[in-house]
Amino acid sequence: MAIRFGSDLCADPAVAGQREWLITNGLGSYASGTVAGSNTRSYHGLLVAALGAPTDPCTRTLLVAGLEEGPALNPRTIVAFSLEGSVPCWRYAIGDALLEKRLWMQPGAHTTTVHYRLLQASRPLELQIAVLVHARSHHGSGEKPAIGVRALPRGVQLQPERHDVPPFVVLSDRGRTELAAPGDWVDVALSAERERGLRSQDSPLRACRITVTLSGEAPTVTLVASTEAAPPLDGERSLQERRRHDDALLQQWRAAHPQLAGRAPAWVRQLVLAADQFVVARTGEGPAEGAATGAAEAGQTLLAGYPWFGDWGRDTMISLSGLTLATGRPAVAARILRTYAGHLSAGMLPNRFPEGGAPLGEHDYNTVDATLWYVEALRRYHEATGDTALIRELFPRLREIVDAHCRGTRHGIRRDPVDGLLTAGAEGLQLTWMDAKVNGTVITPRRGKPVEVNVLWFCALRSLARFAPLCGEAAEPYAALAEQARAGFQRFWNPQAGCCFDVLDGPGGSHDAAIRPNQLLAVALTDQLLSPEQARQLLAVCGQRLLTPMGLRSLDPQDPRYQGHYGGDPVARDRAYHQGTVWGWWLGPWAIAQARVQGSPQPALQWLEAIGDHLAAAGLGSVSEIFDGDPPHAPRGCIAQAWSVAEVLRAWTELSMMQVQAQAPEPR
Repeated sequence: MAIRFGSDLCADPAVAGQREWLITNGLGSYASGTVAGSNTRSYHGLLVAALGAPTDPCTRTLLVAGLEEGPALNPRTIVAFSLEGSVPCWRYAIGDALLEKRLWMQPGAHTTTVHYRLLQASRPLELQIAVLVHARSHHGSGEKPAIGVRALPRGVQLQPERHDVPPFVVLSDRGRTELAAPGDWVDVALSAERERGLRSQDSPLRACRITVTLSGEAPTVTLVASTEAAPPLDGERSLQERRRHDDALLQQWRAAHPQLAGRAPAWVRQLVLAADQFVVARTGEGPAEGAATGAAEAGQTLLAGYPWFGDWGRDTMISLSGLTLATGRPAVAARILRTYAGHLSAGMLPNRFPEGGAPLGEHDYNTVDATLWYVEALRRYHEATGDTALIRELFPRLREIVDAHCRGTRHGIRRDPVDGLLTAGAEGLQLTWMDAKVNGTVITPRRGKPVEVNVLWFCALRSLARFAPLCGEAAEPYAALAEQARAGFQRFWNPQAGCCFDVLDGPGGSHDAAIRPNQLLAVALTDQLLSPEQARQLLAVCGQRLLTPMGLRSLDPQDPRYQGHYGGDPVARDRAYHQGTVWGWWLGPWAIAQARVQGSPQPALQWLEAIGDHLAAAGLGSVSEIFDGDPPHAPRGCIAQAWSVAEVLRAWTELSMMQVQAQAPEPR
């Protein structure tokens, strides 16, 4: 997809400062910034290195905050910006000189490369580039860093005084490097953090200045920031490797979906590249105490979002099929499924792995739905690959899940023997995906029998009934449990509203009639829980009350608790998080449900098209986490969210395949 801006946007710092780029390395490290070149978040920088586990956001450390490129390169001289696959590219006009700058991360290394090329000029162009460094958590601006600076033949080595931050280097393939004066800190105002009610002043250290002259005979210079002692300085070769990596991702996708690749719009190809940013290594803390034995010491997982999330069980399982199966990477899916199976405990998967390198503990198993999404992810994997061997390998874990939920497990999660539905909840806990909590108060507690949890419970039981014969076991026990849950699910139908209750049997036996998107799964995941007329009514209510071009509102605007704007300090934002804020990932279930009800994929595909425009509006080339509930639905939260990308990509793939099959000629 050609995401490209001209000087009308690039030269306006207010507008260009709201477009953010992101590059990653598959190890949890990243770099991010704005088209304007200004840092507006504490997370912006040229090298944010995952110094601990790739999935641990607490150990991601800002090492290189940015470059001061002198008066020649500034927002007013940017005449174009483009995203070339995963590589951001700027073009500057300085007098009659045209200069391009590209930057990327080397896959599998904590290394960022910045490459300048002089395209044309009537005389040589001198660049003076000051390097700004830091040694703080990416989560927040810290004190002025204490960093030792040592000259190297091609740049500098930086040695932070913090014991947990190793030395790193900034090198140039040519030019003159001069050390800055000691204590040359720079004041940076982080406007996006100020808007979020957080500390907004930062003070990186100006470590050195690199001076280089570009000319027709020597038109390029390469700068590299890395935790490696001797990273490669051949910019042209490194860029080719990065592009080969992107090309290989697209080729895997084309090979997996040959009937769709030729008809896919450009924004779908861009999402295939965006999907790769969330796939990271998960290295060896071993299984939790009391968990299944034999867990692999290394595996893969999915980060929930950039820049501040780690890997979350729920997000990973919702995202898995879109980020791996829809992109033609089933081997990645299998590794993730095996990795998580090793952390099963009391029939539950953790929703969050501890930060800071702490061992797994009870507090991580605080979700009622992540485990059920795991079963759904495995079902989708088997449907896509036919890999019965993995089903046989993991079936004991699946049996353990169902047995534990029937007996009862943590936090009041248990099957109700009367109606066969799952109930869950305890005071002060938020067990569903609507998990905001403010000063100890759960904003959307949803204690009782949440609607989407029971859709997932039914689907999990149906999956085990299908898997059991493949593993030499009887299907009947699971089929019987599924049938009771199916019959019990009719209790969710609210005839007065023409849709489902959000939660049954809450405190005091009450039913929650709030109109939220959770009920969409009763249509998107199965056609066995609601009648065709009920499905039609449900879709109409959700469409009229919740649907926006960017996703679905988390609460009906007519509800007195509705909040149409997500902003302010952390407390204000958490109070609005699930009380009207639009969530992009629900666009996938909506589109699938619409196609089921209307019997045609085309209208649903049209609802996905707005995401193509959004790819150029916030986190470039990716899909935001959330949006305001009120028009114009401004993007908020993370600039790149795994399940937002995944569910749009999955829905487009499934709907497009339905369209292909519908258009295929009937066999003679």
